[in-house]
Amino acid sequence: MQKEKKIDNFLERLVPVLLFASVVLAFFVGVLWQRVSTLEKGNVAGSKTATTTDPNAQPAQVEVTQEQLKALFDKEVIKFGDKDSKLIFVEIADPSCPYCHVAAGLNPELNAQVGDRFKLVSDGGTYLAPVPEIRKLVDEGKASFVYIYQNGHGNGEMGQKALYCAYDQGKFWEVQDLLMTNEGYNLLNNTVKNDKAQAQKLVDFLKSAVNTTELKSCLESGKYDERLVSEKTLSDSLGAGGTPAFFINTQVFSGAYSWSDMKSVADAALQ
Repeated sequence: MQKEKKIDNFLERLVPVLLFASVVLAFFVGVLWQRVSTLEKGNVAGSKTATTTDPNAQPAQVEVTQEQLKALFDKEVIKFGDKDSKLIFVEIADPSCPYCHVAAGLNPELNAQVGDRFKLVSDGGTYLAPVPEIRKLVDEGKASFVYIYQNGHGNGEMGQKALYCAYDQGKFWEVQDLLMTNEGYNLLNNTVKNDKAQAQKLVDFLKSAVNTTELKSCLESGKYDERLVSEKTLSDSLGAGGTPAFFINTQVFSGAYSWSDMKSVADAALQ
């Protein structure tokens, strides 16, 4: 009888312990499940916005040929140089995308904010922004360049239309340089976004670079509404999984790579 009593007492003490342990186990299982779910969602999102989580992410790529890249020069896109260049650069970008700004190298505040590895060389860091280096080679006549829009962040439609309109005026780089500043980033993402009613604010911001009357008329006309859609389709056909993405001939760099990681490919093409 005494033995049975001891067993009963032991069980009485054990039951609360087991209940507590089961609650704790359920909690940790829930946390683990949440983390797995988050990772799975992140992987799905990463196919379109890889640069928001890992700017150097390499999603599965469509194999692109040099002939496909040359064919871009026969399309209605922003382009410099010609298809027969030994070195063809293609940038797939969105002017509202943070890592497109990082790659442009004109927004040091943002570069420093997103991480030490993106701190610009000019600010004492190690990151060499690729877009200025690409532009130098294009300006020197050593390379050709194509710029294609991809909706990589969600607020860049009006900014992209401004780039189309500026290209019409021969002022693409001037407008691109303004939009890629910290002021341009904040304007596109916090004020203008995709709202055509905010066209005047965008025009005022770009007045030092373009004919403002022509720019406003172009922005309000809807001239390039369909171009946003067609270039999105074009960038998808090239296997762009996020912004920015760069082609150096057929070699793709999906993310805000430093030019130091890309230079050898460009140098090899020029030999």
